[in-house]
Amino acid sequence: AVASGDGLLVGAIFGVAAGTAALGETVEAALTGVYDLKKVASQAWAAGDKVYWDNTAREATKTTTSNTLIGVAVVAVAGGAGDTIGRVRLNASF
Repeated sequence: AVASGDGLLVGAIFGVAAGTAALGETVEAALTGVYDLKKVASQAWAAGDKVYWDNTAREATKTTTSNTLIGVAVVAVAGGAGDTIGRVRLNASF
């Protein structure tokens, strides 16, 4: 299941859902552009950092291991517990 604005991964294709859909339903997704995505709260990002998608936690991260490259951070964001949104420029499929 996915809500509008959530990230989603299908194979190696990452996108941001344009609407809400139940599990197994079709949903349109944007593959390029700049989006605010849920991120790992304990990570600070600098503009230009590579950003990956952790499909298990369903959040963006700088951690490369077992995650899919989705784009780059557009602005810096702090790494405090309340810093849970990061602005990412999606690169479509790499």
